[in-house]
Formats: sequence, structure tokens, C-alpha cells
Amino acid sequence: MNANIITNPILRGFHPDPSIVRVGEDYYIATSTFEWFPGVQISHSRDFIHWETLGGTLNDPAILDLKGVGPSQGVWAPCLTWDQGTFYLVFTIVRSFYCNMYDTHNYLVTSKHIMGPWSAPVSLSDFGFDPSLFHDTDGRKYMVSMVTDHRIPQKYAGRIILQEYSPSEQQMVGPVKEIYQGDKIFLEGPHIFKRNSWYYLFSADTGTGELHGQTILRSRSVWGPYEMYQSPIMERTADTEAFSILTTRHHEDYPLQKAGHADLVETQNGEWYAVHLCGRPLSNRTEADRRRFPGCRRYPLGRETAVQKMRWTVDDWLVLDNGTTLPDTKVPAPELPPCPCPEIPARDDFDLPSLAPVWQSLRVPMNHTHISLTARPGWLRMYGREGLASRFTQTLIARRWTEFTFEASARMEFHPEVFKQMAGLICMYDTDNYFYLHVTFDEDSGTCLTLLRAENRSYSYPAGILPVPADAPLLLKAAVDHDTIRFFYSLSDEQHFVPIGAPMDCSFLSDEACEEGWFTGAMVGICCQDLTGGGVYADFDWFEYRTDSFQ
Repeated sequence: MNANIITNPILRGFHPDPSIVRVGEDYYIATSTFEWFPGVQISHSRDFIHWETLGGTLNDPAILDLKGVGPSQGVWAPCLTWDQGTFYLVFTIVRSFYCNMYDTHNYLVTSKHIMGPWSAPVSLSDFGFDPSLFHDTDGRKYMVSMVTDHRIPQKYAGRIILQEYSPSEQQMVGPVKEIYQGDKIFLEGPHIFKRNSWYYLFSADTGTGELHGQTILRSRSVWGPYEMYQSPIMERTADTEAFSILTTRHHEDYPLQKAGHADLVETQNGEWYAVHLCGRPLSNRTEADRRRFPGCRRYPLGRETAVQKMRWTVDDWLVLDNGTTLPDTKVPAPELPPCPCPEIPARDDFDLPSLAPVWQSLRVPMNHTHISLTARPGWLRMYGREGLASRFTQTLIARRWTEFTFEASARMEFHPEVFKQMAGLICMYDTDNYFYLHVTFDEDSGTCLTLLRAENRSYSYPAGILPVPADAPLLLKAAVDHDTIRFFYSLSDEQHFVPIGAPMDCSFLSDEACEEGWFTGAMVGICCQDLTGGGVYADFDWFEYRTDSFQ
């Protein structure tokens, strides 16, 4: 890789809604985690080229309670800022969304350190979601967020509101004012920043799918009125489209789709960059007669994070440095010293005192009732809890798919006694969509290996039942090539894997393919269930995730 070139996406796989902050020489990006725990994924860099995963920063269930939230609900659009030695993190916990009345609860936590510990959460205004905190030069602070209209018929598409926040009182104060009224053009993901006495409203527009974009508006007052930037290079085919400074909505063949939901940062050398979400599609499309997203392309990697170099025009508007509205896959890096970071090991031998930061669980932390790294040193012991459809207390850890082609494998020991006890390797999008290669017990076959396929709550066992030795370690593997998945097992070693079942379409583990959630991305991991309530355990010696090089 050229040391002076950034390759997009910089955060590959499921890293949407990026918020960026610079503290001295350090850059931090916070991204949405939805129903995955810990909440708010943090990545760190000093050169914009090499990014290190620090993991989820909201790891205290007293701060983040996600039990019961639906797929793609939970933590939305965090905003990470820093002011006078303190990190400020605002975020939404969505508890009801695919309905008439949304429940979107906004919170603020603070910390002296990026990974916490964080303060007790302060409840903010719940008018809408995508909250962002702005620190004005006079010391005052404001929260900006978007509001939707649940009424039928709607009176407006979406509005942006502003209210002052009092740090001393730890509450919202003063009036709530609408600073943008979108009767036709829908804005969300707002951020406010200030430059040359202008207040800029930097907002995502036109949804979060392939029509997505990013606009910039400005005003001499933080309270508005705000004027949207319009340029001759912006393409619009309808009055419902925003004047976007960044979008791929008219360029279906472009490699980075869904570009939008951006945030800005100025380097210590005065260069400007925007981080934004994007997606890399498969050619597969959802069926034309489907209720949701008919004919839409599929995105198993979810929405990812990319970066673009920006520049200011002579009349103080912000535009892409490349002179277009299209995001680049190769971007000039800022003039910063190279700062490589440790690569994530392909194999996790579970030798550390805690789980590696790439791992996340569903809705709850993996405490001693779920896992142990000490019961059998060098192994991860997983105690079976609720089933894969549970929204409360599963024993499951997973990491993101980051490339279209990869292999994931694990070595395990498990001794089930009834068919309600299961453990194995899982590729999943959410609790309704997954492939689960697992060991269980069958009254006729004894200890056995089988494959469960779930697509929008339609279930099948496409590989039958394969008896396996009851007392021997077993190796499981999944191989993904774009839209195709195939599973393997071995009773001996890593050189003698045997296929189980035929190659299958896995493109439904994807945005725009699921009936409920569609904001996250495909994950791969290991899990254990005991539907008897007995807490039988499975031991995992290691887990490995290997991808083809994209450089």
C-alpha cells in the first residue's frame, strides 16, 4: 500500500454512521452498534491510513440496557466530541421503530478517557434520533437532532431541531426550535460546526439506502435560518432530492454506494476530511414481489466507513477535494507521520484474560453466567442459555464480515445430552437470518452434527444429520465467496476438512434482504444454547477468521 494513500473503506464491514473527533494527534471514530454489545464501536488512528479497533466503549449494562430491543434497533448514530479535556458521547437507544410511534431515547455520557469509564447517563430530549452535541466558542452547548412525523397523513418528511444543553444542570434548557423544516427533502444525522463566523449544518439526506447523500447548510446564527448549498455539479432528478455535496444516487455502477451520513475533522495541519458511511453491493437483488425493498441490491457487509478529502471554496462552502460529488476509493492521506497499528490476529486462541475487542455479543455482556476464560485455561467455555431467537440472554459472540471472501473456523468440544442442547459455528445477520453449523444430540443418532438455515423465520436443515464421535474434538468451518457459502467439518485436523451439505446462497444475510432489521451487517462467530435451562457448556480451543487481501 502506498503510504500516502488511504484505501476505502477504512473501516470494513458493519461500521455505519461514523462520528470523528481529533484530540491532539489522535483521531477517534465512533460508529453505531445497534443490538450488539458493547455499544458504540471505537476505532483509533494517527495517520488516517492505519486504524485500530479499540472495541465497544459502552460496556456497562447500567449505562446500556439493550434487553428486548429488536433487530437493527438499540444504539443508533453516536456523536463523539471532546471539549476541555472531556469526551462527550451522545447516542440514541431505539426501543420501538418499525411501527407508528417510535421510542427513541437520547442520552449523554462523559469520560476523561476514550474507552471509559463513562459517567451515569443523562437523559436528553427524546424528540427524535441522531443527536449531536455542538460546543460553541462562547462555551454554550447545544443538541441538534432530527424529528420524524408519525401522523397519518404526515405534515412533513423530517425536521431538524436545536435546544441548548446546560452542563451545570445536566439537562436540556430553553426552547426547542426547528432549524430545518423538510417538506420534501428529508435530512437526518445532523452535526453543527463553526468556521469563519458561519454555523454549518452538516446533514445526511434522502434515507440511508442507495439514494443516500450528504448536504451542507449554513447560517450566521446557530438558530438559523439555514441555507442549503447548491452547486451546478449537483445532479437532481426530483424535488425530493437534496442538493448533495456527496452522493452516488445517480451512479449505480460506482464501487462505493450509499455514500452519506458524514462528519468532519480538521487535522493539526489544517487539512479537512470527512468520514462517511458507504456500502459495497452484491449483484444479487431482492425478489421483485417482496414486501420490503423489492428489487434492491444486497449488502452483506452492511454499511461501512470511508473517508474523503475536503476543501473550502472561496465563498466558504465545503466540497469534495476531487471536484465531484462522488466518493473516491483512493484518497490522498493527510500530511501526517506514518503510524502503523497492530493487526488483528487471524486466530484467537482465547489466551487473554478477556475477550478481544473484535468480539461482540447480542444485547447483553458475556459475564460469568455466559462464558469463562479460566475454567479451562487456553479455551473459551460457553454456557448454554436461550435460543437464537431470544432478544434477552443468548450466549453468543461474533465478529464482522469484512470482505466478500473469507473462511471462518473453530475447534470445539461439546457433550450434549438432549436435542435442546446445541453449540457451534454461526454466520448471521440477525435473530431471524442465519446459518448455524452445530453439534447436538438426536435420539436415534446420538451426538451429531447438523446445519440449520433460517431466512426470515423460514427454517430448514439442508444437510441432514451426521453422527459424530461423542468424546472427540471437532473442527467446523464456513467458507464464503460473495453470495455463496459452504460448510465443512473435520474429525482430525485442519488439513482434512470434509464438506457437509451443498453450496448455498447466503446473500440474504444482508441489508435490504431481511424482513425486520436492515441497518447492521453479517457477522460470524460461535455460540451455545441449552433450552432445558441446565446451562450445559461447550469448550472452544480457538476461532479463526481469514480473508483474501484487498490491497
